[in-house]
Amino acid sequence: MATLEEPLEIGGVEIPNRLYRAPLLECAGNGPDAVETLIEDLEPAAASGVGLVCQGATIVRGDGGCAAPGMTRVHDPDFVSRLSKLTDRIHDHGGRIFLQLEHGGLRSMETWHAEYRREHPDLEQLAVSEPPWQLRALDRAGFLSYDPHVLTTEEVYELAADFGRAAGHAADAGYDGIHLAGANMGIVQQFLSPFYNRRDDQFGGSPEARLRFLAVVHDEIRDRAGDVPLITKVPAETPAPPAPVVRQKLSLEDGVEIARRLERIGYDAVVPVRTSVVWDMSITRGEYPDRAWENEALQEEYDAAFGGALRKRLVSAANRVQALQYDFEPAWNEDFCRRVREQVSIPVLAEGGIREREEMDRLLGKDSKRDDEPTACDMVGMARPFYAEPRLGARLLETERESRERNETARVLCESCNNCTVPQVTGAPGICRTPAILQRRGELEREGAYERP
Repeated sequence: MATLEEPLEIGGVEIPNRLYRAPLLECAGNGPDAVETLIEDLEPAAASGVGLVCQGATIVRGDGGCAAPGMTRVHDPDFVSRLSKLTDRIHDHGGRIFLQLEHGGLRSMETWHAEYRREHPDLEQLAVSEPPWQLRALDRAGFLSYDPHVLTTEEVYELAADFGRAAGHAADAGYDGIHLAGANMGIVQQFLSPFYNRRDDQFGGSPEARLRFLAVVHDEIRDRAGDVPLITKVPAETPAPPAPVVRQKLSLEDGVEIARRLERIGYDAVVPVRTSVVWDMSITRGEYPDRAWENEALQEEYDAAFGGALRKRLVSAANRVQALQYDFEPAWNEDFCRRVREQVSIPVLAEGGIREREEMDRLLGKDSKRDDEPTACDMVGMARPFYAEPRLGARLLETERESRERNETARVLCESCNNCTVPQVTGAPGICRTPAILQRRGELEREGAYERP
């Protein structure tokens, strides 16, 4: 049993406490202001006392692979070296920073972003296998556009090497660890998932073979970045559409077994995540983002992204249905995390719907109402709440005096309304856009709630 304020070691690196800022879409790009934008986005969390900051969703190649506009690419060593200014700033506050590596595969903008497809007509999606029939049906219906390039065996090894090269650049720039985007329908999940992966070479055909890509990525990172801590998300595709729409998917049991095998491969920590096989609100559960869809300033950009007003309305309608299907659920990955932690000895990180300090204590095993209930995780993380409160750690992490005096549970302001997420399909920055939340944050700022000793 641990407290949120206790340190934790991941792969030989000590994290000063057990609260982390989970990976988010920073939309900083690679332009001349990218480094300063990332500092502006990420430093407040470290300044507020958060032990680990995860820079989200950076792409390992120079073209293709972006799941949304504005994602930062880390293929260029000259650019990544400039990020040492960011890592230094995080370290100045006593925090640690991990870099999340990603490639979208079939989830890339080449699939869904109409204007991007027009501007890059020759750009193909990288595919683990031929797209499943469900996705090809959406292509024929005009909702998505697939022109996939199925990776050869040699190209799979080269993609793994790109992950390794990016990790090496990051280690040189002072990043404390590497975080693989192993869920949220990116290419790593596509290798792991029987829904996507129907290869007949060494990277497909069995659960062990589908895991081989992560084994090769591990080896490439070790060769190029040394013993830098390496963690990954682990998917379980439990919210996927029901059969007969999706017959093959990763169960919770599959996810637990993947985590066990990753420990044997040499991964230093895992982040179990319940997700879907398609890009939907299973990863951002909560309310329908009505304010975001009604934003007049973004309507033309929505049209450009989705290919016109009709498709925009269809996407909005799908969003509304998904908000009913994936309603907010507190700590929705808790059961998955708990089952994984029973089977592995490496740290298990929990995120997804964690919103209260009392809930964090329970997940870490402190003050559990059931003595026989196993601890769910070793660290707790949040993503969207840091859009609403960039210096959130100051309200959640306690000094000894605060621990004695606190009479009520600290709760984040974020209401999971999702008004922050939809505008990101246009490349808009990830910020809270809900007036009531911003007003309350202003009040807390004036009260000094975000100041640390």
